[in-house]
Amino acid sequence: MHEVARLLQAAAALSLLLRNAGVPHAFHGSVLTAIMSSTALADEISCVVEGGTAHPFRRVRQACAGNDDFSIVTSPWSNRLHVKYQRLIPAIDIEILVAGEEGPRRLDSATVMAVGAVPFLTITEFVRAKVKAWALRGREQDARDIVYAMTRYWNRVDLNRIPEQEMNDFVSRFPSAASSWQDLKRKYGM
Repeated sequence: MHEVARLLQAAAALSLLLRNAGVPHAFHGSVLTAIMSSTALADEISCVVEGGTAHPFRRVRQACAGNDDFSIVTSPWSNRLHVKYQRLIPAIDIEILVAGEEGPRRLDSATVMAVGAVPFLTITEFVRAKVKAWALRGREQDARDIVYAMTRYWNRVDLNRIPEQEMNDFVSRFPSAASSWQDLKRKYGM
């Protein structure tokens, strides 16, 4: 667990490098739930990065090149990239995710919101990414984040972006999100 302020400091520093390199990006993870709930601790932060003419991992490596505050940790056998913000002790690990695989394909004003000076996925895209992750991995942390976001912010979620079958499976396992899911479907006339 890390203090949310430390995670936001690392996110702001990485965001500045990516923004200066012209790389569209947005953060997500349990840090967003912690921010929304005013919790002091969070254990997960990820950064969704758009491709372009080069693979997103290459764009992140190029943006961080020569910066002593960041180190790059690659895992080619699992196709994962992590960036470590070393200015803080212990270092903050941020997993880099490919837009379209984890998170929306395009990162623009419809899919990204600013929290302070740091871009995060919108509530809709956050719930969508968490539902897809939960459907693949079944992690309890993802389930808690979905329940929190849906029970408090269901009215800000675009139903058209949420995978319906996965969400139906989710609410059958976590009934605490069922009423907000039903309210959202009713809002859209379903």
